[in-house]
Amino acid sequence: MTLLNDLEIIWFMAFVVLVTGYVILDGFDLGVGMLHLFAKKDEDRRIMLNAIGPVWDGNEVWLVTAGGALFAGFPDVYSTLCSAFYVPVMILLTGIIFRAIAIEVRSKQQAALWRWTWDILFSFASFVIALTMGLAVGVLITGIPLNEGREFIGDVTHMLNPYTLLIGALAVSLFYMHGAIFLTMKTEGVLQRRLKAQIRPSIIFFILCFTVATMATLIYQPHMVEVFKERPYFFLVALLDVIVIANIPRELSKGREGIAFICSAINIMLLMLLYGIGTFPNLIRATNDPAHLSLTVWNAASSEKTLGILLLIATIGIPIVISYTIAVYWIFRGKVKLDSTSY
Repeated sequence: MTLLNDLEIIWFMAFVVLVTGYVILDGFDLGVGMLHLFAKKDEDRRIMLNAIGPVWDGNEVWLVTAGGALFAGFPDVYSTLCSAFYVPVMILLTGIIFRAIAIEVRSKQQAALWRWTWDILFSFASFVIALTMGLAVGVLITGIPLNEGREFIGDVTHMLNPYTLLIGALAVSLFYMHGAIFLTMKTEGVLQRRLKAQIRPSIIFFILCFTVATMATLIYQPHMVEVFKERPYFFLVALLDVIVIANIPRELSKGREGIAFICSAINIMLLMLLYGIGTFPNLIRATNDPAHLSLTVWNAASSEKTLGILLLIATIGIPIVISYTIAVYWIFRGKVKLDSTSY
């Protein structure tokens, strides 16, 4: 293997780490947003907002960093995605903007109508972001039509089909469960008991979506399971994921919400790993000619010099991002308490 190939793999892994970090961290933010309207009192909604208040904007840094990493390391993929996913990206950005505004301004006025309006926007934006990200993953699994210039030649109808909608539902259920577990870990008293009552349905909803999506992938997306047939030991990843998912309700029943949240995060990592195993080396699969037109880790990467410079930057930058994230979560650990500085 040449140095360039080594750099391609290393930079691809760095990009995957950034994306996975974003999904884990902003995933529970989105789950909290979807749960927000189920709170019965304004005080409960404030507690839920303050559970993510110190970290939500930092969590989104991972998405920005991942986007920059994709642009610099795999520019062809970035350009193709931006043209093919123009509408979903605009929807995603709109959701992110309105969610941020809702968090910051909903407590600026005491009027119930004011707060209720922003609460609805906060929850709806969280749902739209989760659904859009799931749809995007579903499209990347199924693939899109590309021409010889590696440009998207389809339209938005290529992205909306039963399978992509199923993956969208899977993402919504995953983040909903992840957020419910996080809130249970961060709250106490009556609100925590109410949240615990919602965790069981969220787990059932996720397991149902996970099972149906797995079966649909096995039946309708055979390219995703080829590597598992060639290397059966990869099935251990799927088995480990099932064990981790089964352990979540067990830990919750024992009152170990922190361990349950860690298991939920590991579940996300394993799902991302299963996706990567099934799609590698394709970054964008061309449905009309997968063998020749697909954008892969090998043919879509930047030059060796660029990747080398990027690796140096990532070696410095990624540990800083991880250290910052750990520090923030350590500082704001524990149960949420409302005070004069709260939302």
